Amino acid sequence: MDPRVTLFEPRTKLPDEPGSFPSPFDELGPPALARQAAEVLQAELRSRHLAADVPLSLLESPEGGKMFGVLVVRRPDGRVGFLRAFSGMLAGRWDIEGFVPPLFDREARARLEPEGEATVKALLARSEALGSEPELIALRAAHEAQSARHAAELSALRERHEARRKQRHARRAELTRTRPSPEHPGVPMDSHPPGERGGPADSARPLAGPARDETAARERRGSADSMDTTAPDTRDEAAQRAALHALDQESRGDKAERRRLEATHAEERQRIEPQLARRERRLRALERLRHMVSRALMRRIHDTYAITSARGERRLLRALYERGQPPSGAADCAAPKLLAYAHAHGLRPIALAEFWWGAPPPAGGRVSGAYYAACRDKCGPLLPFMLEGLQVSPPRTFVPPPAAPGALTVLFEDPWLVVIDKPHGLLSVPGREESLTDSVLTRLRARHPEATGPLLVHRLDLDTSGLLVAARDSRTHAALQSQFVHREVRKRYVAWVEGLIQEDQGRIDFPMRVDLNDRPRQIHDTVHGKPAVTEWRVLERRDGRTRVAFFPLTGRTHQLRVHASHPLGLGAPIVGDRLYGRGGARLMLHAESLTLQHPGTGAGITFDCPAPF
Repeated sequence: MDPRVTLFEPRTKLPDEPGSFPSPFDELGPPALARQAAEVLQAELRSRHLAADVPLSLLESPEGGKMFGVLVVRRPDGRVGFLRAFSGMLAGRWDIEGFVPPLFDREARARLEPEGEATVKALLARSEALGSEPELIALRAAHEAQSARHAAELSALRERHEARRKQRHARRAELTRTRPSPEHPGVPMDSHPPGERGGPADSARPLAGPARDETAARERRGSADSMDTTAPDTRDEAAQRAALHALDQESRGDKAERRRLEATHAEERQRIEPQLARRERRLRALERLRHMVSRALMRRIHDTYAITSARGERRLLRALYERGQPPSGAADCAAPKLLAYAHAHGLRPIALAEFWWGAPPPAGGRVSGAYYAACRDKCGPLLPFMLEGLQVSPPRTFVPPPAAPGALTVLFEDPWLVVIDKPHGLLSVPGREESLTDSVLTRLRARHPEATGPLLVHRLDLDTSGLLVAARDSRTHAALQSQFVHREVRKRYVAWVEGLIQEDQGRIDFPMRVDLNDRPRQIHDTVHGKPAVTEWRVLERRDGRTRVAFFPLTGRTHQLRVHASHPLGLGAPIVGDRLYGRGGARLMLHAESLTLQHPGTGAGITFDCPAPF
């Protein structure tokens, strides 16, 4: 008898075995037989009677949670039982009594790992020592201070030059306005003496009488004066040219001053940057060497994994992955361990279940005790090969119902707006599959065939109920969408969450993005995530649950569901959340209030729709 097979009690009533092996990538949860086996293991984890020398409190520490798995098998003698496994290591160990062992060749790994890890650790120690040298730290600090000083000096110079440029611009404009006209020396270019505002015929009109005599006398005096000295208007024009030239010279002086400062900065940098660059190059070269040694070691370690299919075919782990590069931890998940052990010991696999236990991972997306399908990045290429030789059911995925029951409830309607109460289970817009045409948008278009534009201004998740606003024309849609984009719409949701929230109110603020390996789940990501902010307030505490009002200030996908379930948020999944908690009859999340400015009348208007739970 294999001690790692936990047999069901003879009197235990077992659910029917599935006709074929259920896909490990099934999104709708494991079959009843696998759940029954998982409940036995979960009871042991809950009672902390897993192993005498394994402190299960580690699973509750930050980042201490782990995926566990069970595989229901039939022994050659016909008895049914199950195997158990954990992902990776538990309490720093690969082997725990009662759990299946890892897949790798122990002797081969024992020869590789100590020496390889020692080499990598030595390179890491050298890298850390080089990075913490006082000379390097001093050079980095001096370079940072120098860069800051250079930036400040250039900024101050730019400000001075900009102020002087504006002064020159004003001075040039003034000189240009008062510059003598070539046709009328002594007369500004933008002015005309009386009697000379007409065309050429007007300016050529002859003078008569005393005016003519006075003009002739003035011309004779002027002619006589010009024989001895420069005319005043000529002197003025020369002075203006000199002033404009001086302004040009000042501009050239500013440019020269900028070049001198940049040259000084370049000279100062040459005293630090070459030394710093040499040390940084040494550090980068050492880091590259460490990564190369690590990758080479990892390739050799991966080759200690020989993977066997149900029909007995064997392949090396790297042969199953594109470019021969398995992700970190490949073949160390619970499912491959379980299948490998079953194949090696003549046990026929019947059903598989994997569940998370303990604290959630840093990115979120896992709840203790909840079941999850096998991961696509690590197990996607691996498990299909291991199951070759078995009849495997196609994976089931969550599909919305083709038509949600009940009519669309219209709460408000006028020439501009339509406000509806969306029931849970109804899509906001049609799905990608041809069968998923029923949606709020489809029903609104049937109700208002004359409406133009996109209609829906925002959306609610399939599982969420409550207020949705639609516009009956494009202009109204643009005006309403602008209010949503600029966060001018006040929204209030109500939800029941699992557990009793201790605080009465708060604010949740952390970035999110889609989990590329597990769509449509969203995860916390400080590097690539987009801002997501929610304010909340406790309304009621009852029967181990808390009723909470949410006030989202941004509109990220699944924002409230993630902010409720993640430990950086409430740490309490919304009741019925099939993605971030445990599924149920419905997701207890409802959009109950919206306040916005009416795009037609300009008046503030509030819509309310109490939650049905």
